[in-house]
Amino acid sequence: MENFLKYFYQDFGRLLRALLDIFVAFFDFLNYLLNFPMRVEILEEYDSNFGTLDWILLIVAYLFLILLIALLIWGLYKLGRRIFRFKVSAKEYEALSKQVKNLQRDLLRANYEKDRLLSMRIAELGGQGLPEDLAEESEEEAQTEEENGENYIDQTKRNSFHSPCVDPAESRFFRLTSVDNYYKTLYIPPAYNETITLAEFCEQFRKYTASHLRLYYDLDMVRHFVAAMGTARIIILQGISGTGKTSLPYAFGKFVQSDTSVVPVQPSWRERTELYGYYNEFTKKYSETTFLEAIYEANYYRDPHMVILDEMNIARVEYYFAEMLSILEMPRQEEWKIDIVTATWDNDPCLIENGAVHITDNVWFVGTINNDDSTFAVADKVYDRAIPIDLDSRADPFECEDVGPLNISTDRLNALFDQAKQDYPISQEMLDKLEDLNAYLIKNFRLAFGNRINKQIRDYVPCFIACGGTEIQAVDFIVAKKVLRKFESLSLGFMKDELTKFNTYLDRLFGKNNMAICKEYVDYLKKNN
Repeated sequence: MENFLKYFYQDFGRLLRALLDIFVAFFDFLNYLLNFPMRVEILEEYDSNFGTLDWILLIVAYLFLILLIALLIWGLYKLGRRIFRFKVSAKEYEALSKQVKNLQRDLLRANYEKDRLLSMRIAELGGQGLPEDLAEESEEEAQTEEENGENYIDQTKRNSFHSPCVDPAESRFFRLTSVDNYYKTLYIPPAYNETITLAEFCEQFRKYTASHLRLYYDLDMVRHFVAAMGTARIIILQGISGTGKTSLPYAFGKFVQSDTSVVPVQPSWRERTELYGYYNEFTKKYSETTFLEAIYEANYYRDPHMVILDEMNIARVEYYFAEMLSILEMPRQEEWKIDIVTATWDNDPCLIENGAVHITDNVWFVGTINNDDSTFAVADKVYDRAIPIDLDSRADPFECEDVGPLNISTDRLNALFDQAKQDYPISQEMLDKLEDLNAYLIKNFRLAFGNRINKQIRDYVPCFIACGGTEIQAVDFIVAKKVLRKFESLSLGFMKDELTKFNTYLDRLFGKNNMAICKEYVDYLKKNN
């Protein structure tokens, strides 16, 4: 130990003394530089023998000394400013960091909207690449930025858009953040078919399900399903098990190459969190659902998308689906938003705005219903907002040519529905007959169809005609499913004679054998009540 201390003193001691000498020398320098009394004493020893040249040289020396002091003070001042300029409190630093992250997210959203609009423009041109004017503009901007030395900044922006918003493992929304990452790095918008008509769409859909999926549907059933999409956001498929209620929207998703989301409803569902999930205070993670993921992901693309609520009446629909029913009734589509969280975190998914997820117009909700003892009756307010379709039997298999899937945008589909409502409005003669029917129902059954059903009739009939059907077929279907369904709330056991007279009335008003679905439904009510 003693030998090591001697070695340490001889070796490291000299190093420490040399380091100490540096600081001593620096302070000696400052002492000599600023010790003006010492400098005056030395000057008094020699100034008696100074000549003119000596005094001039003294003045120059002092000017140099003052300049040296000024430079030293200025250097220390600049160094102090550099050290203390970015020193802020922890609270201010956190606020600034949050602002920066919010700006980054806004930038990502803006870039996403720009790319989406550009993709739609490309799709309109048939996927042939950038429009000539946009291509020239991009080249000019790139050249200008390179000349100004800004090309690096632009490249950084592009990289930040195509890179993930945040690591999913660090976000409380793992699945939604993974959706962000996919659409910002891997997704390529398809080239949409912008020439197909509704009638061609129904024909090709039916042939596709038969040739690829071995699922067979009557053409009128396909027309009813597609026309329902142009009428309401909610479609109810009801009937006995095994008739293809779930398969129909599933096949639709395969046909338009946007796989349908299937949400199996559970008997215990009683409130909104069963659909949208909830924030787990223990794990600090959000419990995400397939339903939430489907409506969130739909914000990223324009393909039509089906969300199936499988066996939706195994629980009370008006309990867990009540909020969605109210939201879809709002007149402005911008108001279709689901509140998910009360506060937004910095690393939340990019398309959650103010804690809410937007429900886009490319989503349709399809509920499948089995009417048996194990299920609940569906409330009128659910039926009133939906288009119910009965699937009571399977169509016979048929042979057809092999038809492949297609890509159609929701914008094109909605445009076809809007065009149908302009080209094939319900005739005034049919409107007069429906008014007569309404008066008859009020007089004999104390039932009436209100404004919502009137609007659905006016929307449904043109869409069905554009799909290849006729006006009387559409009226027969929509009256049976939306108006006569209300007969189930009556005490029909004492009204069989009135029901028989009602069938005769339908023949007289609309023509014999023209309202087959309505009369078949009335006969069913007579037998089962």
